[in-house]
Amino acid sequence: MSNILVTGGAGYIGSHICKALANKGYKPIVYDNLVNGHRDFVKWGPLVEGDINNKKLLTNTLQNFSINSVIHCAALAYVRESFDKPLEYFTNNVSGTISLLDAMKDSNARSIVISSSCSVYGIPKELPVTEDSVITPISIYGTTKAIVENIVEECVKNYNFRSISLRYFNAAGADPDGEIGELHEPEPHVIPNILESAFNPSMPFSIFGIDFDTPDGSAIRDYVHVNDLARAHIMALAYLEGHKGYIPINLGSGSGVSILQLVEKVESLIGRKLNIKFKSRHKGDPPVLFSDITMAEKVLGWKPIQSEIDNIIRDSMYYHRKQIKMKS
Repeated sequence: MSNILVTGGAGYIGSHICKALANKGYKPIVYDNLVNGHRDFVKWGPLVEGDINNKKLLTNTLQNFSINSVIHCAALAYVRESFDKPLEYFTNNVSGTISLLDAMKDSNARSIVISSSCSVYGIPKELPVTEDSVITPISIYGTTKAIVENIVEECVKNYNFRSISLRYFNAAGADPDGEIGELHEPEPHVIPNILESAFNPSMPFSIFGIDFDTPDGSAIRDYVHVNDLARAHIMALAYLEGHKGYIPINLGSGSGVSILQLVEKVESLIGRKLNIKFKSRHKGDPPVLFSDITMAEKVLGWKPIQSEIDNIIRDSMYYHRKQIKMKS
């Protein structure tokens, strides 16, 4: 059984990756400071509680658990928050990644799968977005991810590392078994907020921007099931066992859904209209983002199999209902 270090493994995406790793016979070693992660999401391997900038603890963890491969999810990841906290984002996302890479250099770990983001593309000039699209981030968060990719690529050239950066589009959904899911405070993501309004009629759902250049005026995004993302990380690890170099790869469903379309789908499931409030768009919000996922299929043999939007909403709703029952 191979030990895999998962930084940020107590978070939303990281915990789903850990479950997928365990189901494939790996032992996930979670490294998380639990600032945004959840201790009760660590179910499939040990937890090392520590900061991503703690190089000494990272090095000890890599050596003590004889780790050769890393999945790096630890990051501050809220686009809107990043405009207000640029130093925190650069310190955590960029400096933290440097600490991790430095610790890897001092140990036997040479393979790393990077949790990156479609935010590196900013407002794309052409759709769908390919890996060759121009990197022009418009948020601090996206800028940190673009810098991290550049740093990792240089480490591949100079330290015999091998790496894949997985550029997620909009991660969504939840574990179909209901063990883990989206649980942020405050919750920045669209689908959990729609569901919160669906289960609590007194709570309005806010749509930020109804004046985008899209068919219904609301932003269009590419939603990919978190389990599909988790599966891609395992396939990336397997690829790196036999291949050197650095590759960025898009992960999405390959199609876009508007915010208003999401609202309509939830309304059809609950049988009533939601309490909607329209507000001005947020800084840094592109009108349309959806992916070309040809590279993921070509390199990894990956295709989304759970990312139909109805399936994403259904799994999210199941987890949300479980959370409501636990609180009541």
